[in-house]
Amino acid sequence: MKTIDQIAAELAGYDPTSLRADKVNAFLAELVNPIPVTNTDTETVPLFDALGRVLAQDVISPISVPPHDNSAMDGFAFDGAQLQDGRALQLTVIGTALAGAAWQGAVRQGECVKIMTGAIMPQGLNTVVPQEMVSVTAQTEAAATISIAPNTLRLGDNRRFAGEDLMQGKPALSQGDTLTPAALGLIASLGLPSVTVFRRLRVAYFSTGDEILSLGEAPREGAVYDSNRYTVFGLLRRMGCEVIDMGVVRDDPVQLEAAFIKAANSADAVITSGGVSVGEADYTRAMMKKLGAVSGGVAFWRIAMRPGRPMAVGRISAKNMIKSDSSQHNNCLGCYENDSAVLFGLPGNPVAVMVTFLAFVRPALLRMMGANAKPLPLLKAASLEPIRKKPGRTEYQRGIVTTQADGTLTVQTTGNQGSGVLSSMAQANGLIVLHHDQGSVNTGDTVDVMMFEGVI
Repeated sequence: MKTIDQIAAELAGYDPTSLRADKVNAFLAELVNPIPVTNTDTETVPLFDALGRVLAQDVISPISVPPHDNSAMDGFAFDGAQLQDGRALQLTVIGTALAGAAWQGAVRQGECVKIMTGAIMPQGLNTVVPQEMVSVTAQTEAAATISIAPNTLRLGDNRRFAGEDLMQGKPALSQGDTLTPAALGLIASLGLPSVTVFRRLRVAYFSTGDEILSLGEAPREGAVYDSNRYTVFGLLRRMGCEVIDMGVVRDDPVQLEAAFIKAANSADAVITSGGVSVGEADYTRAMMKKLGAVSGGVAFWRIAMRPGRPMAVGRISAKNMIKSDSSQHNNCLGCYENDSAVLFGLPGNPVAVMVTFLAFVRPALLRMMGANAKPLPLLKAASLEPIRKKPGRTEYQRGIVTTQADGTLTVQTTGNQGSGVLSSMAQANGLIVLHHDQGSVNTGDTVDVMMFEGVI
């Protein structure tokens, strides 16, 4: 397990006092480790409980899908070798093949079988002509004759092959895949009622500060109600994490130490908000340093970004403290005595919390969950307004993306971009990402947008 200093030494241009935003995820990828594939860290769950979970092992197809060659549509099945360029083909209908049962019988040259979508292709037949592409040229009580116009069909058209979707014995889904609605349907199509997934990632969270009010407390001068707990809770639940809510912790060394000890020994990751700026909440920073000293360290960053900037990351452990103080262990929230927990100390401002979570914490947590995490795709949209920006930092501005009549995407900011203006995050449907070396944007310029849909 690498220490903070070792990871920093491997990153060219690493500067904790002015860290480029595009360096952060590379750092965190080295810091965090996926959940191990062990009996205690995986579980088998029914498909109805598997949505959003991460596969702990490959799903191997026990059958081929589809199990037989079958028809892709309603029509008439025949041997396509009879098709000739420039000539119509006359065929006599000798029976009907329905889905769910194999048609019995032999089909000779000049004959065909009426067939329904999904029905097994009769032996020797390899092509299906849709019923709307034929004309009936003769009709008797015993049989009908159809005609296929010249050059309307090719050999093999409208036939699905056995195993075309999945072949028996081949991986249908891979370890690390996140189970989407489509993935659940895919597993069900294999006849599998359950699936083995990683356990849910345990994440403990608390807000810090004497000025923070919990819901239900009476207003007081200079205090604000805690919104960060609820936005972080929502972000973590959307990811499928097991959230350990520890409320608001005052700027008191005894309370902070107890909170960090409980969190470090109850969870895989610990998230805090507030207390990471230089000169702010010295108790919080001191406690992070203290608990990080025996587990790889904690780094305090000033990221070249807006909003966000201050952030603390590292590993914290209270293992030694618990051994010397059994009362802390007795108060632990579901302790399972981690060697260490990954710490994410986020800024205190509500928008900064959400932006740093989406940009940095979410990818790191996905890696910890064992997911095959890929960077979020950035959409391209034309700005409807000029946006001022100086090169030298990454900016995440709240934006509203719309689709114009001609199909092009446009984006405009929500207005006031202050890091405390939480209403702008509720109005926005994405973040306009203005990169480190990028300058001001003119009206009509194309910008990158990180969309919220599917994330929050």
